[in-house]
Amino acid sequence: MSTTTNENSAGATATEASELATHEVKLTDVAAGKVRSLLEQEGRTDLRLRVAVQPGGCSGLIYQLYFDERLLDGDAVRDYDGVEVVVDKMSVPYLSGASIDFEDTISKQGFTIDNPNAGGSCACGDSFH
Repeated sequence: MSTTTNENSAGATATEASELATHEVKLTDVAAGKVRSLLEQEGRTDLRLRVAVQPGGCSGLIYQLYFDERLLDGDAVRDYDGVEVVVDKMSVPYLSGASIDFEDTISKQGFTIDNPNAGGSCACGDSFH
């Protein structure tokens, strides 16, 4: 019996891709639509939405949302109708059960994160503990 593997654009083999861990971050349909729209504007189909937690901000931790073409060792990936959301292994516990939405109102436009793991946040809402 022989096994063949194909390398994808991220450098991971098909066998490795099927073994990627998943995460419990939810992406709403509205947020997925906005991500798709942004990727179409950029003309890039090879990018994923990366969500991370890093030290910083006035409450101790800050969220990072950005497009990334890489898959790193230990990344957890979840697909939302063609939009891949990637979370690094250190951020997974901080983001378990979090929900990402996109808000477009007269007072605010942008992505929001509702995180049940946040014990509190600062007044600006950009950092949490």
